[in-house]
Amino acid sequence: MSNRRAPLRPTLLAAAVASVLCAPALAQSQTEDQLPEVLVTAQRVSAPESQTPVAMSVLTSAQLDKLGIDNAAGIGARLPNVHLDGAADGLRITIRGVSNADATEKGDPSAAFMLDGIYIARPQFQTFSFLDVDRIEVLRGPQGTLYGRNTTAGVVNVISNAPVQQLEGAASLALGNYSSRVATGMLNVPVNDALALRAAVALDKHDSYLRNGQGSGYELGQDRDDRSARLSAKLALGRSASLLLRYEHATQHGNVDNIVPDTNFFKGIETGKPVWYGASTGERLTNRFKPFNTGLEQGYNHKSSDALGAEFSWNLGAATLDYLGSHRRNENDFLANFYYRVQPTLAIGVHENFWGDQRQDSHELRLSTNGSGPLKAQGGLYYFREESHQLYVFRDLQILTPLHLPPYYVFPHGPTIARSKAAFGQLTYSVLPGLRATAGLRYTQDDKSRVGSTNFQQGQDFNAATDFKLLNDASLNTHKMTWKLGAEYDLGPTAMAYGSVATGYKSGGFNDGCVAGASALGLPCPAAIAVPADTLLYQPETLKSWEAGVKARFWDKRASMHLAVFNYDYTNLQLSGVAIVAGAPRFVTQNAGQASVKGVELDGQVRAGAADNFSYGVTLLDAHYISYKPDGVTSWAGEPLDRAPHSVLNLGWEHTFRLPGAQMSAGINARRSAAYNISVSSQLLQYRIPARTSSDFNVSYRPDAGSWSVMARVKNLENKVQPITIDSFGMSVPSDPRTFDIRFDYHF
Repeated sequence: MSNRRAPLRPTLLAAAVASVLCAPALAQSQTEDQLPEVLVTAQRVSAPESQTPVAMSVLTSAQLDKLGIDNAAGIGARLPNVHLDGAADGLRITIRGVSNADATEKGDPSAAFMLDGIYIARPQFQTFSFLDVDRIEVLRGPQGTLYGRNTTAGVVNVISNAPVQQLEGAASLALGNYSSRVATGMLNVPVNDALALRAAVALDKHDSYLRNGQGSGYELGQDRDDRSARLSAKLALGRSASLLLRYEHATQHGNVDNIVPDTNFFKGIETGKPVWYGASTGERLTNRFKPFNTGLEQGYNHKSSDALGAEFSWNLGAATLDYLGSHRRNENDFLANFYYRVQPTLAIGVHENFWGDQRQDSHELRLSTNGSGPLKAQGGLYYFREESHQLYVFRDLQILTPLHLPPYYVFPHGPTIARSKAAFGQLTYSVLPGLRATAGLRYTQDDKSRVGSTNFQQGQDFNAATDFKLLNDASLNTHKMTWKLGAEYDLGPTAMAYGSVATGYKSGGFNDGCVAGASALGLPCPAAIAVPADTLLYQPETLKSWEAGVKARFWDKRASMHLAVFNYDYTNLQLSGVAIVAGAPRFVTQNAGQASVKGVELDGQVRAGAADNFSYGVTLLDAHYISYKPDGVTSWAGEPLDRAPHSVLNLGWEHTFRLPGAQMSAGINARRSAAYNISVSSQLLQYRIPARTSSDFNVSYRPDAGSWSVMARVKNLENKVQPITIDSFGMSVPSDPRTFDIRFDYHF
């Protein structure tokens, strides 16, 4: 194995930043030339982002519009050390090289995805279109105290607009290539002094980005047909309390056949050393695979989500009591045509039918202090429950040898139940003027269980005379205490330094199978088919993080700088892949041993007068395994973690032109990423994705006194694509090609 790591040099970067902070401020008093301040709730209380001692990024609704980002998969290209990829099985979040590949009902993410503070457990339901978004907060690093489990990598929190006491509305329509059609609408109505209502709708459609070279005439995936709606009501309960209710409904239709063979990008896979080769974007996006063992079918994908949420806030004087609760039901139904490489030079076609139903409930009660005293404290209780039922059906696996599987390989699973209970508290005390110390603690208890079976069937329905079942039955109870110690110091009126030591926790889980002697569903688990306990169960993933940073605004608040330096120590990193267990292919998660992650992040903005705004970002990252043997023999010690480029550079520029009675703005954003790996540990394969530059451009026109505007946008000007995921059988999901659209907005 090769070791591609290079030593980081944070000292020189820190010295350069210090010299900037010490530079004389330029005299400038025009407030329109200053950077706007954004209020965030990263610490669960409202505070300016520049005064929040956390490594984070914020994208406002205006920025999302300019960048053409309308779902979570588009966020990562604009953030330091963040990948958010729209994989075949849902959203894949990677922050600072830490990710998770188990998107099944038994898996958990390393980074929590939240909608209005509500944890969304399944990645399949994190891909819906954004709807009336106020801002998105992305927190990097473990957030185990205030946000809890499954936040070892960080948190992505999408925050919607709430009703306000003002009559307003907005509508937009965007048309682009690939028959793209995006329409949104919003209406906010104050009913009286106490009640305001807000409704929002969105439609987002485009044709497939992929090309069918199979000769079947069927439509392929990477298409889109999303529809969503939300109704919100905010009620003032006297002068000191308020209640916010939200109901959301969203559907997503299209095609789950959004893969191409990994051979569209790499040669030499059969040798165990994939090598990237040159090809046009059209060739990369063409699926030419024609299975010899089965016929192709028209794939489809149908998802729906319904959610009811409530936020209650009561100012008690010395403290504020907050409640946040939600009930969500998600359903998914799809048919996919898979490319399965079962031997180095042999691939077969496999069909998967899937149906799933998932329901989750969450409740959080939190008490936080008010006032300007030296002590700021908050604490609370949290409860989460998820129940899901699934049916996986794989067809045409009988060609697999030496397994001699029957035509139908079926997984009826459910209920799968996950419960999490937590108590948490965090306090900050002003030790000296300008110096504050923070301590936080959270205790979490997780209970998981699942019952189901692996069925070997001759037909679609189980026949006891010809078919047989293997029991899948497991449960796991884990608990963890996570904590945080931190300090922050005001370097000046608009600058602060902070440091922290914190821990993170991702719950453990189980794989398919059962332990000897177990019994459920009328099925025994004899020793001959039992799975050893250390294979059936995998342990929680834990992290300890050391981080220091500086946040500053200088040059009369016309420039900003965020600097973070971090060092992680990961233990029991959870990695997933397909392996043969008890004579059948199964999706297995195992603990990878230890990993080290350290790096530097520098980003900010510069407003050079009223007409020009610049953004910049530089990241250096060294994320590698300390100890890991994927097959129990081969050592990957020193090898990089997935999606962890050693360096990334982001640059953006927006210029505003004054016209008679109007203004025109043009902006360009470019990202240069170093090469990085996507690994398939079960096959001992490491795919090296080469370095890449990707650029976006937008131009807009707005009359000074008008209520409308028009914008044109181009994403991926270079029209280059690369794999964003590669699975154990060689199925690769490519990134998006060049897209462009023109958008018209109207508001009142």
